[in-house]
Amino acid sequence: MDIKQRQLIKKYADIILAKWWLIAFSVLIAVTIAQFYYLRIPKVYKSTALLSYEQQQINPARMDPEQGRSGLREALATLKELVTSQSNLEKVITQLSLYEKARERVPVQSVVGSMRKSIEIVPIGQGDVFSVSFQGGEPEEVVKVANALASLFIEENLKYREERASETSKYTEKELAMAKKVLDEKEQVMRDYKLEYFNEMPEQRPGNLAQLQALVTQNQGYQNTIQELERTKAMLQEQVGMQQRLAAMQMAIETPTGSVDSRFPETNAERLRRLRAYLNTLRTKYTKNHPEVLHTQQQIRQLEKLPGEASAVSGRTAAGSQASFTATMEAHRLQAQLREIDTNIRQIRDEQAKIPGEIAKYQRWIEAAPVREAEWNNLTRDYTELRRHYDQLVAQNLQAQSAENLERNQKGSKFKIADPARLPEKPFKPNFLRILLVALAAGFGVSIGSLIILDFIDTSFKDVGELEEYIGVPVICALPFIEKEEEAIRGKRKDILLVGGVSLYAVVLLAALIIMYAKGMIII
Repeated sequence: MDIKQRQLIKKYADIILAKWWLIAFSVLIAVTIAQFYYLRIPKVYKSTALLSYEQQQINPARMDPEQGRSGLREALATLKELVTSQSNLEKVITQLSLYEKARERVPVQSVVGSMRKSIEIVPIGQGDVFSVSFQGGEPEEVVKVANALASLFIEENLKYREERASETSKYTEKELAMAKKVLDEKEQVMRDYKLEYFNEMPEQRPGNLAQLQALVTQNQGYQNTIQELERTKAMLQEQVGMQQRLAAMQMAIETPTGSVDSRFPETNAERLRRLRAYLNTLRTKYTKNHPEVLHTQQQIRQLEKLPGEASAVSGRTAAGSQASFTATMEAHRLQAQLREIDTNIRQIRDEQAKIPGEIAKYQRWIEAAPVREAEWNNLTRDYTELRRHYDQLVAQNLQAQSAENLERNQKGSKFKIADPARLPEKPFKPNFLRILLVALAAGFGVSIGSLIILDFIDTSFKDVGELEEYIGVPVICALPFIEKEEEAIRGKRKDILLVGGVSLYAVVLLAALIIMYAKGMIII
């Protein structure tokens, strides 16, 4: 710190010490003004009620109509607007007869606006507790309004939550009905399409392929059966012809007298050789279990049991009639088999004639499967999302109905008065200590400012330094102020009067403050 700064500080310190009485009087006057100001302005009382927010305990994650909201502060912001609405505040004003004089002078809207400014609703800390406060000029009136607002909070919360749950339930029911209608229409279109093209659907393709393969196999089996029957028919026809010729030969051998016709001198040995040659021919065509093969073998065994050539002529007449009858019966039996075979062939051909149409039908279904698959995918592209949306709406509708029942039974989240409003013992405004501190600060500020201004407008030199700085010439000699005795006495008297006046003023002011505080006129 240089010399000039020290000189400047010393200068202002000397000024303050010389004019201490001005500062004292300024402070005392400021305190006096503050005291009169405090006594004149109307007193404002404040009453506060504490409310707690109780979360519902029954499945809150699914049944809360405020699901997705951020708890107390979000609910408080909504309910605050409802509680402080025009209709609710008018009801409170009418019930408690508030602002009667103001209602005679100004519109009700202005009165409600003024009352809304006197209401304070704030959460306390991070918990589920908040306060409802009201400010007014009458303590009894303030208590009633605060408790009325707290009760209104509870009523509006129950009403709001029930209405919200009911609206949610109605909305979900409406959305569910619309989604069900769309889903039913979609399912009906899908059902009609599937009924119309059921056999051509992709899921039927494996079965159609298997059925087509079975039809092809069946057709081939029918063809093989027909060929086998045709071969059997040809063989039977040949046997029938042989039996007919054999019967004719036997008939020709017989004569009216029972003698042997010399035109057919066939012996048993010749017939045996012929049958054996015929058997060899049959074995080249058929299996050993074929009926004709078995029949021929039986005839050969019968001939082998007969005597030799010596009995050929003598036995021909006796056996001729029996052999002719046997040949005729065999021919009839073979013809019956031929008719049966023709019937079987005709039936098989009738069944086989149906197979190409069935094969064409299954081939058409199989070829149409890719087309139906593309059409089905296009038809059901949004069905999955529609179904998922419908299932979600069903769940939401059940939740909304449960939430509505909870609210109607008052089992949901609700407000509860934790601490009702009490009669205020002292006014909330004005704050005497705050006014007093402001007055003291103002008194000191005004007095110090006044001294600085007076010093600024005073052009006299207070010390040698100011004179040297002003004239630019060093001062050779400075004479100190020589005070006379009379001047010293007048100075002491003046100081005594100033100290006495300041002290008396301070004592009177302090006594007044004490008396007013004792009478309750001043509340600290």
